[in-house]
Parts: sequence; structure tokens; C-alpha cells
Amino acid sequence: MSRNQEYAQQYAEFAMEQMRRYGIPASVTLAQGILESSNGRSRLAQNENNHFGIKATPSWIAEGGRYGLYSDDKPNEKFCSYDSVGDSYEHHSRFLKENSRYAGCFKLSPDDYKGWTQSIEKAGYATGGRYAENLQKIIEQNGLQQYDRLVMQEMVAQGREFGVENNPLRTSGEVTNANGYSFPVERKEFLFVTSPFGMRQDPMDGTKQKMHKGVDIRCNGDAVLATENGGKVIAVNHNKNTPGGKSLTMEYARADGSKVQCTYMHLREVSVKVGDSVQVGGRLGISGNTGTRTTGEHLHFGVANIYADGTRRDIDPAAYLAEIAQKGQLKQQMLHNGNDLLAKYKRAEAPSVEKNLSPDEWMKKLLSSEDSGVGLSGCNDPIVEMAMTAFASLMLLATQIDNRNEEEQKAAISAAMDSRNIDLMPLLPNMKNCDLTIGENGKAILRVDNGELRVSRELTAAELSRLSATLNNHTLPEETRRMRVAGMLNTIILSEAASQNFEQGMSQQQGQTENLKR
Repeated sequence: MSRNQEYAQQYAEFAMEQMRRYGIPASVTLAQGILESSNGRSRLAQNENNHFGIKATPSWIAEGGRYGLYSDDKPNEKFCSYDSVGDSYEHHSRFLKENSRYAGCFKLSPDDYKGWTQSIEKAGYATGGRYAENLQKIIEQNGLQQYDRLVMQEMVAQGREFGVENNPLRTSGEVTNANGYSFPVERKEFLFVTSPFGMRQDPMDGTKQKMHKGVDIRCNGDAVLATENGGKVIAVNHNKNTPGGKSLTMEYARADGSKVQCTYMHLREVSVKVGDSVQVGGRLGISGNTGTRTTGEHLHFGVANIYADGTRRDIDPAAYLAEIAQKGQLKQQMLHNGNDLLAKYKRAEAPSVEKNLSPDEWMKKLLSSEDSGVGLSGCNDPIVEMAMTAFASLMLLATQIDNRNEEEQKAAISAAMDSRNIDLMPLLPNMKNCDLTIGENGKAILRVDNGELRVSRELTAAELSRLSATLNNHTLPEETRRMRVAGMLNTIILSEAASQNFEQGMSQQQGQTENLKR
């Protein structure tokens, strides 16, 4: 079976559903998906579930639509990011239906694939030539017309009519708890893990190594959820001054007499009590930053197996979540430094097709996600967006210095995104301290200490514009870009120093004048 046929079989139901709702031939939708997404294997399809190359419009962004940054006709263009492939198919249909230039298409019969392909090309869907010819070739070589015939026969046999009002959109089957299982926090695409299970540098004492018996998941006032049905609350702690802060433990019984215990720590609020039974997806509390062993808001999620003989063993939560993800067909990933922690625990019959991300891909994925901490998604303020762009480009430039390998670069990117802070010392090594922070208002704050002068101020639109222009000028060698950016930052620092000296001088002069008056 060819890749085209594999793609068609996998997504035929989506295309047929769109044909029922909008009258667009399923064969045409499938052919466009095959062509635009490279059989679902393009980066845009893999990372964003975008199978039709649809770009994010200002209205899409204004309504909170997520997007990814990719180079197409121009560098770093915004493309729509979807929760599921089904959402991509629905948006593609609406894109055609709601755009007046495709109005002629909808005057054609739903099974007139030749007319549809010609009309779509004429309306300017793709910039390349022979678009209709290429689509027709894909349709005819792979027999995609069969899906048009199936829908037409079904509509006649059942006496149904085309249209969205007669054919409501079915759920995608990717609802978090649709099949009796859920991740501990709800995420559309992936859980951002800032610290995995295993030995690590103690965050409270950098001179020591300490076993981390859980995973830390980045959160921001999120509801924490029961992961299975039939769970019982066996422990609750409301004392925020303990190491784990406000916390709780859920227990799930197994048929062999063993049990699985899931512990949630550092909560802001606990919503259950000991003895409560909670079904999958049930709210247990709210994530927070309580406890004496925490450096920022996150959910510490720990898992232990309690065997029939009473023996207790802490296990990697990624192993447990990989198990329930396969049982419940959960599609979300669990990413630490761009690598899926679930992949190594998936059974051989269901291997992961995801590859580890490059530093650049990891940065872009984080920036367009709900967990970035500096997310670009839904931003309408051009100054804030410029600050985000400069932040991202500076971060990538700073992490590439000192010949760091890819894993070290991705770890630095994760840390910067989690803290919303970039250490700029690699670019300005003569400073005592130098960093750039994105504040809660989305503005970029440069903080510098050269031993004599301390600077902390918001970068202006003009400064951000100059920085972004240099950072994104990829015709320049990397070393040249670094030198120019360092020069710009030094200029900003010197300008602020001059301003402070001037103000100090004026203050002294005013004081002398006052003395003379006396």
C-alpha cells in the first residue's frame, strides 16, 4: 500500500464528515491533505496537526487560536495549530466556505471532484502551478472517488441532506478522559516537564545530588485531575509549611491485589478529603507553589506501586502515564527538553513515531504552547510580540555559545522559558550580572550589574526593533550577529549610565544651588 493510500485510509472518515457538512468532495479534501502535508509527515502536520498549510490570521490569533512559526514564503510565518487533525479538517472546510473567493466551488455538485479542483486552483488556493492537475492525479491514482460515492449513496439511502445543521460535528475522540483515563493536568498537546524522575542537582542546595521521586510539571493555577476511575483519596495535607506543601494522594486498586498511588504536591488548594471517591478527570485541587522545597509554581506528581505483600516502590511517573495513555488512547506527550518521556515506556506494538526535537524546534514548540510562560499565542500587542520575538532569538543565540551540545541547549531553553529569564552573560562576559526578563505584562526588562552601575529598565520599541532585525538577519555569520547584538546591549547600558550620571549631576547641582540660597 502506498503512503497516499495509507493517509487516505487513516483520514477518510474526517473527509467524508466534511463532505456531509459542507458538500466538499471527500476526494478533494484528502488529496489536498496528502499534497499539503506530505502524507501527514510534514513538520506542520506532525507538530501542529495542520494538514492544509493554513496560516494564522489576525482574527484567528485575536480569538485565542494557537500557532506555530515556520518559514514558507517568508521566515517565521504564523501557521494555525490545532488540538487534533479533525479540527484541522473542520477549519479547512470553514476556510473555503467562509471565503467569498471560493463561492463558485459551492455551486458545484459534491461529487464533481474535477470541477472542485479547477475552481480551487482558479480561486488561488496555492501559489504553484498545475494545482488542479496534481490533485486530480492523486485522486485518480489512489481511487479516492470511492469516498465521494460512499457519501452520495449514504445520503440518498438515508434521505439526508448536506449541511452543517443536518450533520453535527462529532467529537474527535481525543477528549482527555473520553476512555476512562486522564493526565494529572489538562493539556491540549503536551505536558512541559521541568524536572524528570531520577537523580538531580538539589534545587535547594546546588552542591548536592538528590533523588527526585516524581516529575515536576509546569503549571499556572491549573486544576489537578484524577487519572483513573474508581480512585480513592487516602491522604491529604493542608500544611503549606511542609516540604511538599499542600498535597494529596489518590489510590487505585488493581485486579492482582496491588495498588497504584498518585501523589500531588505544592498545591494552592486541595478540593477533596480523605475517603472521597473520585472518577477520572475529577478535580482534586489547584496547582500552586506551597511547601518549603519549591522554587516556583509547578505540580510535583509522584507514583508508587504497592504490591500485594505490602512492599512499596516509587516508580517513574512517565511509565505509569505511558501505560494509561495507551489504555485511554491519550494523544498528549510529556516533554522534557524537547524529548518525549513516554516514548521509552510504550509497548513494542505501539512504538512512538515522534523524533526528539532540535533546539530550534523545541523553542518554537514552547513559544506557541500554553505552557511557555511567555507564550506568543493570542498576542495582539505589537510591542509585546516584538519583545517575545527578541526574547526567543536572544535565547537561542545565548544557548549556542560555548559549544554546547543539543541536549545542553534544549535544557537551557527549558530553564529560560520556565523562568521567563535569559542569562546574557555568554554575550556580555565582562558584566557581573546581565539578564533579560519577560515581565507579567509581556514587556522586556534588561537588568545589568557591571560592578559600578546597576541598570533595570524596559527596552523601548526602537531598541527591540533593532535587536530583532539583527537577530533575524541570517545572512550574517553567527559570530557577527553575536558581536552586533553585544554592541547594541552595551550601547543601551552606556546610554542608561549616561542618563543616571546626568540625573545625579543635576541633583547635586540643585543641592548646591539650594545651599547658596541659604
